[in-house]
Amino acid sequence: MADTQEVLQEVVIKFAGDSGDGMQLTGTQFTNNSAMLGLDLATFPDFPAEIRAPIGTLPGVSGFQLRFSSDRIYTPGDECDVLVAMNAAALKVNLKSLKRAGKIIANVDGFDTKNLRLANYADGVNPLEDHSLDSYEVIKMDVTKMTREALKDITMGVKEKDRAKNMFVLGFLYWMYNRSMENTITFLTEKFGKKPEILESNVKALQSGYNFGDTTETYSARYSVQKAIMQPGTYRSIMGNQATTYALIAASQKSGLKLFLGSYPITPATDILHELSKYKNFGIRTFQAEDEIAAITSAIGASYGGLLGVTTTSGPGMALKGEAIGLAVMLEIPLVIINVQRGGPSTGLPTKTEQSDLMQAYYGRNGECPLPIVAACTPSDCFDTTFEAVRLAVQHMTPVICLTDGYIANGAEPWKFPQSADLPEIKITHKTKLAENEEKYMPYLRNENLVRPWVIPGTPGFEHRIGGLEKQDVTGNISYDAENHQVMVKIRQAKVDKIAELIAEQKIDSGASEGKVLVIGWGSTYGSLKSACTQLQTEGASISHVHIRYIRPFPKNLGDIIKKFDKVLIPELNNGQLVKIIRDTYFVDAVGYNKIMGIPFTKTELVDKMKEMLA
Repeated sequence: MADTQEVLQEVVIKFAGDSGDGMQLTGTQFTNNSAMLGLDLATFPDFPAEIRAPIGTLPGVSGFQLRFSSDRIYTPGDECDVLVAMNAAALKVNLKSLKRAGKIIANVDGFDTKNLRLANYADGVNPLEDHSLDSYEVIKMDVTKMTREALKDITMGVKEKDRAKNMFVLGFLYWMYNRSMENTITFLTEKFGKKPEILESNVKALQSGYNFGDTTETYSARYSVQKAIMQPGTYRSIMGNQATTYALIAASQKSGLKLFLGSYPITPATDILHELSKYKNFGIRTFQAEDEIAAITSAIGASYGGLLGVTTTSGPGMALKGEAIGLAVMLEIPLVIINVQRGGPSTGLPTKTEQSDLMQAYYGRNGECPLPIVAACTPSDCFDTTFEAVRLAVQHMTPVICLTDGYIANGAEPWKFPQSADLPEIKITHKTKLAENEEKYMPYLRNENLVRPWVIPGTPGFEHRIGGLEKQDVTGNISYDAENHQVMVKIRQAKVDKIAELIAEQKIDSGASEGKVLVIGWGSTYGSLKSACTQLQTEGASISHVHIRYIRPFPKNLGDIIKKFDKVLIPELNNGQLVKIIRDTYFVDAVGYNKIMGIPFTKTELVDKMKEMLA
């Protein structure tokens, strides 16, 4: 049949349904398809907080938001153009984020009396029938019925056939946006090649959804988005946890150190353990410990033995690891601690995002216990920041905390990945012989950067003891001397502070080098802050944006940048943590802007706050 086709600049789609409806898989496949077309994209997976909330209820809704564009973008979008609602609960939870006149693709089977009741609609109320959605374009599809019809010749149970509903919807969307199904068929073949019935049901459902779009008389509009103009190169879609994993592998190879990961599963960091365990061919060892304490202490043992010790966790795990982190600081031993932050305290919002652990990273240990802190700002930046965390740890003999969060850990974007030859070497020296002026090995004799030597246990003539008791300066012997303790505390702090002289100076991300308002951000707020600042700069506003990777120590020129602005705004997904540190460090009356809802900032709300500051 004849159809119309419209070229769009960008589209935001939200896939939403019950946690068993496969919305994450559907969104991921559409994302990969978009990436292969050369579109710029950003995603926001939104998982239910409970492992298995009751089917059809509001807490059980799982979502996946994707924005794809022919222009450069930095966020998954404030509002959706298309909402795929597999049931009534999915519609109710997500309708507020749909643009007026946006499209709703509704599975009518998910709006029966039972589903409406579970979604807390009043008796007799059906939003698909009561004209409450008249300001939207509603595309009603009995996905369940059509999927079963498409699979009628396959000898599977009804429940198993219904699991292919998401593929029917995906096929329809591939038709709507003029896409090829080839990459998803390849994915299904690789995933279910040894299960022919499951493979056939998914492929048939996918093709049936596409054919429905091609033959239906009720809907004929089709759309396309042109390839984005991006820096030439080879790109792939990357999620933050994947990028973190690849950075650890790359750093292991570039440093010549075998990697050991000691980890305990915790949302949203577990995928790093799962992904890293696939790469034993690189000499990588992964250990799923019985608890968080065993995880970090095993990594400390690996570092003491000359390996690259790494542990991954989230906020509750960081709390349990606190004492062992202090041990690593006292030992002055390399250790990379990756904290994929989530909403807290306690179990809190385990599947939702939050910048909740900065103060914990700064101060969450007993005693004076300083260590470097870095923070990634996008999914692909997880690679660069994690790689840098490894470099700092092994070259400065210190634990390093690398902060990411659930938003960028599970979100995806195009990544122009580096070639191995383009990555800097990470030079490591294990001390094996005495210098000309040394008569005896001194474990805490430091170089010009206050870094003590790294000796592998068993090296003849370099025997030394370790432990959590205070060390005597230079000799490393146990010391209870009061003056020595103060000296060692000051040295450990000075070693971390000195890193500021050895890292890149802070750059202004956008805007002039001086002006009315400086917006300081860290971590995953980058995309929304950049989008909001860029819009206001285009309108002529005197506003600039700085985004900090090195949070402890700060780059040495950060204070000079701050002094050149009348006002400082620090938006954070917490109740105000970096803003306290900035005020304390630079004596500036910085203004905090905080959101603690388990979801990222929207560009709109940031623009409003920035205009208030500018006024």
